[in-house]
Amino acid sequence: MATVTLKGTPFETVGNLPEKGSKAPDFSLTKGDLSEATLADFKGKKIILNIYPSVDTGTCAQSTRTFNAKASELENTVVLCISKDLPFAQARFCGAEGLEDVVMLSQLRDDAFGKNYGVSFTTGPLKGLLSRAVVVIDEEGTVTYTEQVAETVDEPDYEAALKAL
Repeated sequence: MATVTLKGTPFETVGNLPEKGSKAPDFSLTKGDLSEATLADFKGKKIILNIYPSVDTGTCAQSTRTFNAKASELENTVVLCISKDLPFAQARFCGAEGLEDVVMLSQLRDDAFGKNYGVSFTTGPLKGLLSRAVVVIDEEGTVTYTEQVAETVDEPDYEAALKAL
């Protein structure tokens, strides 16, 4: 398990991020139209998983905006923003912000993503939500970069994630 902090107070996640060089675990997450998205749906593309607790917090919203701006400049790359927010809230946020270059996905129906990627909080006030992390996956489905953000209110290292592409 990983230990991260929320404003300096330590909390634990269910596990650790996938190891660099390993195959990315498959997932089934809910899209805005309530259909399912799997890792296989993005086969052949470079993938940035932008994982966070809720788009309704300042840092999560900012990471979505930042990756949206960067995604428009990337070839053969998709940014998946993943949280436990309802797809309706995710769509509302992107609509209000005019964000069109990220794919919002919800862990609405199945908690396997958080467990398989090691990002579900198991203790603290955010228990059950996803911790802030970034995972980069290449076109072959191999993990090339991971970052478990140590302090939940901090933004991820965007440049390091983009460099891993």
